[in-house]
Amino acid sequence: MDDFRAPSGNEATDTWPGLPPELLLRNWRNMPPVLKGLGIVLREVETGDAGALLALLSRDEIAQVIAPPPQSASELQTRIEAARVERLDGRGICFSVVPERRSEPVGLFRVRELERGFGSAEWEFVLAPEYWGGGVFFAAAPAVVDFAFDVLGVHRLEARAAVHNGRGNGALRKIGAVQEGVLRRSLQQEHGWVDQGLWTLIADDWRQRMGRRGVH
Repeated sequence: MDDFRAPSGNEATDTWPGLPPELLLRNWRNMPPVLKGLGIVLREVETGDAGALLALLSRDEIAQVIAPPPQSASELQTRIEAARVERLDGRGICFSVVPERRSEPVGLFRVRELERGFGSAEWEFVLAPEYWGGGVFFAAAPAVVDFAFDVLGVHRLEARAAVHNGRGNGALRKIGAVQEGVLRRSLQQEHGWVDQGLWTLIADDWRQRMGRRGVH
């Protein structure tokens, strides 16, 4: 049995009182939503997050399984601003993971379209090592996947994880993703190119797994 708990439902920010949560979520291009899982909040990444996120991405445990991180906080701020533009254009969104009663992010989740209209999309995630195995991924990931399928209208959601990233691959498997193959020498790291596993979630499979009917 899977040891993650699906959220009771995505909760939009109350910045716009009087509007139903579903409307807030579906207007994500103009009003970035806030998603909630058990003990965590996912809000759009902000330039003020750059310092904490740079420290996270530069940690050895993280750097070993991702592409080389930005070299400075200002470079990361530029990427954060580009993510905001991507959201305004309707091409994707990037969330910071913030535990309740904290202000600094401890991770990131990003969803971006692979084809116009989100028929297929890619999601990426990273969490601080001290939160590995603590349930944060399984609190946050279902909220992000629900958002991708039910709000963005994604049909096929892809993830890529370096083959030597045992925790990342294990988390994807546990949440129900299917490994479709290995992308040879597809991730460039400081020490060279490495293979990645290609993992997919399909909207109908996910809804069946969660015991819900489709919304589209």
